[in-house]
Amino acid sequence: MYEQVSHALLNEILHELKPEIGNHSLRHFYTRLGANFYAIHSLFKLLYGERADFKEQMVDLVETLALRYIERAPVLRKSDLARERDYNWFLSQKWVGMALYCDRYADNLKGLHDNLPYLQELGINLLHVMPMLDCPPDHRDGGYAVRDFYRIDTRFGTLEDVVALATTLKRRDMLLVLDVVVNHTSDEHEWARRARQGDKRYQDYYYVFDDRDIPDIYEQTMPEIFPVTAPGNFTWDTEMGKWVMTVFNTYQWDLNYRNPAVLVEMIDIILFWANRGADILRLDAVAFLWKQMGSTCQNEREAHLLLQLMKDCCQVTAPGVLFIAEAIVAPSEISKYFGEDAINAKECEIAYNATLMALLWDAVATKNAALLNQGIKNLPAKLEWATWLNYVRCHDDIGLGFADSDIRLAGYDPAPHRRFILDYFTGRFSGSPARGLPFGENPKTGDARISGSLASLVGLESAMETGDEAAIDAAIKTIVLLHSVILSFGGIPLLYYGDAIGTLNSLEYLADPTVAADNRWMHRSYFDWNKAKKRHETGTVEQRIFSTLKKMIALRKETTAFADVDNRQFLAMDNPNLLVFSRSDSQQSRNRVLVIVNFNNEPQLLAAEALRTYGFFQTKVMKDLCTGACVEVENDALVLPALSCLWLTDQDR
Repeated sequence: MYEQVSHALLNEILHELKPEIGNHSLRHFYTRLGANFYAIHSLFKLLYGERADFKEQMVDLVETLALRYIERAPVLRKSDLARERDYNWFLSQKWVGMALYCDRYADNLKGLHDNLPYLQELGINLLHVMPMLDCPPDHRDGGYAVRDFYRIDTRFGTLEDVVALATTLKRRDMLLVLDVVVNHTSDEHEWARRARQGDKRYQDYYYVFDDRDIPDIYEQTMPEIFPVTAPGNFTWDTEMGKWVMTVFNTYQWDLNYRNPAVLVEMIDIILFWANRGADILRLDAVAFLWKQMGSTCQNEREAHLLLQLMKDCCQVTAPGVLFIAEAIVAPSEISKYFGEDAINAKECEIAYNATLMALLWDAVATKNAALLNQGIKNLPAKLEWATWLNYVRCHDDIGLGFADSDIRLAGYDPAPHRRFILDYFTGRFSGSPARGLPFGENPKTGDARISGSLASLVGLESAMETGDEAAIDAAIKTIVLLHSVILSFGGIPLLYYGDAIGTLNSLEYLADPTVAADNRWMHRSYFDWNKAKKRHETGTVEQRIFSTLKKMIALRKETTAFADVDNRQFLAMDNPNLLVFSRSDSQQSRNRVLVIVNFNNEPQLLAAEALRTYGFFQTKVMKDLCTGACVEVENDALVLPALSCLWLTDQDR
């Protein structure tokens, strides 16, 4: 939209830019800047318009965008243009991701480069490498306590190694995902060091207070993230002689985005990593970006405005780069991180589907899909130019973030039901095969989250200890059916390293005093390459899991109905043990796939007439893509084997 005030300001800003900027060819940059500047100016004014340095900060912002564009390599600019033309490229069914720790998967970046064939053998073509930036050795928080945003931890390698990895991935038609920690820094960051020395400019980069008056007002409404290991939300810094906001850990200082200089710095960091070859940037802890007294300081309106600004600025300099919102929030809040009051995503194109993940684990424990079906019905709709990141496990703990109203509608009482789920996966429930641990247990409320590897949580560890073949088989089937959902649901499936070979919990972390108090490291183990070799040995647990997932991933990529173009329909069935939905090809609506998942450890019946209502089984026979077998109606019903997943299509296709 043409707007005179914004246009006039842009002309003034361009006149004040560093002279050397004008020495470069910036045709595409100026075109994108002009197209996005009205939105950038409007958002910046909404957040910072009352400041005396408003125009000065705007000049700094535009100058940052221009300098990073000049730095952007020709091959990345070419990719930007291609993705602008094919703007729905990431909605294709061909993308399948994996998240891993570089050092735990392959020691360092060079080792990761050398071990890419394992990922490609499985079918992975989107690689999320967990944070590798410079952090203090004793207070790393898994890479999320960043000491220097522009420097790689020497344990992993160098910036040149990152660029080399990105280059290799592009040649292999693979995408690279990197993290940017946008909410906080390490207390050893240069900004924090200067703040400690009394520099008022950098004290204004954080939430810093002389006494407890303001912090106590904040504390009245702010929840505790880690009530046992890091109670409260403020830490006294003796050297500075002030209180500083530390929502996550005492050594992680929250950034103050009320200061526009912080936003400009972070946009520069985002574009720096875009220019190192990242295709997708995962923005960490985005729900916490704006702090407001009298609120929980999560999901504030201004946090969304900041993300819109970050996205608009990235659209100017590196429009081919996508954002992932790491916002593990209530179902009613998550879709807002795509962008409110919009058709196309204007904040982050991708968001973690944490609610689906939690619902899947509920189905594993209850052996039915009652809450899963109820919760999925109430998942917020995504925008057209956006998609979910669907996962079974990740580096983090499992939170039970489904809505109380959905729990009640599924026939449970919320508090006892959550207690059952927690007890089931942490070995407190009699007869449970799961081997997990409670994480972040709040002694005041009894609330907790769950740690543990996928294989150990579904019972593979306990089954292998006892040599119970039936239990081993059930655990493998559960691993497969959980992945069958994320591969077919709609969105980008994200596997976790080690899950494809049945990696169990590891207690090695207890020997490391820097992480021993954090039991999430039990599922952040070192990748066992000897175990991985067994994927080629017929009949082993590793081979049974790996080969099945490999085949399903290949099938997903061949099945155009699995592209994420709002083409999923849930089918209401009478059997609460089953999850049933269909996917259709947007170009050919008759080309559909019927997905049926049985979470029960007993065979289940599904009335054929209920499926015929939706146009399936008109000829009594369909084909299961996963096995190639024909599935027939018997006595007007389908018989679904225990812990099974079916991807059904018309037999003649």
